[in-house]
Amino acid sequence: MSDDRLIVALDVPNALQGLKLAETIGDAASFYKIGLGMLTGGGLALANELKQDHGKRIFLDMKLFDIGATVENAVRGLAQFDLDFLTVHGDPYVVKAAKEGAAGKDLKILGVTILTSLDRNDLDGALIKPGEIKDLVQERAGKAFEAGADGVIASPQEAALIRALPEAEGRLIVTPGVRPTGAALGDQKRVATPSSAIADGADHIVVGRPIWQAEDPRAAAQAIIDELASL
Repeated sequence: MSDDRLIVALDVPNALQGLKLAETIGDAASFYKIGLGMLTGGGLALANELKQDHGKRIFLDMKLFDIGATVENAVRGLAQFDLDFLTVHGDPYVVKAAKEGAAGKDLKILGVTILTSLDRNDLDGALIKPGEIKDLVQERAGKAFEAGADGVIASPQEAALIRALPEAEGRLIVTPGVRPTGAALGDQKRVATPSSAIADGADHIVVGRPIWQAEDPRAAAQAIIDELASL
C-alpha cells in the first residue's frame, strides 16, 4: 500500500522513461515529482497522464522566479492542469504573485527556502547574507508563510525549526535531501533518513535516486513506506 508522505522524484530525462518508472513502481507510490530536468522531455504531458489516467498526485517542481506579473501569469497557466504542488522561490513577492495566479484552484504553492545541495560556502559565493543556514532557512520560511505560501521546501535538518514557527500551523513542509540509511548522498549536503525527516515535522519527503537508480525501484519505494509505517 502506498503512503503519500513519500514523493518519488522522476528525475529521468523524458516522459517515456518517467512513465515506465512509474509503472514499475506501481501502487507502491501515489505521489510523484516532475522537475525542470524533464520539462523539455514531455514533463507536463507526463504530469497530466499520471494525474488523469493513473490517479497519482503530482508535484511540479519548477522553482519559478521572475517579476511578479510573469510569475502570476505562469502559475495561472500551470494551475489549469489540476496538479497538486508547485514550487516557486520563497521570496515574498514571488509567493504573493504565485498565489494570485493559483487563485480559485487547489494547487498548493510551496516556497523554496535554500536548496538542499547548498552549504555556507555556496551561499557566500552567491553573496547571501551571513548567518547559519538553519537560521536563514527558518527566516525565509517564516516570510514565505506570511506572504501566503501553502508550504515550504527545506532540508530535513531544518524541518523541526520550521515546524516550531507559529506561522507554520496548518502549512506544509516538504523535504528533499532524504536518503535511506546507507544510500549515497550524491549532490545533497543537508540530509536525513525518511523516518527522522517525518519525525522532525515534515509532511512529505522527496526521494529520487535511491529509488530510480535501485535494481528494484518498487522494492526501494516500498522499503521507505515500511520505514514510515514503523514510526
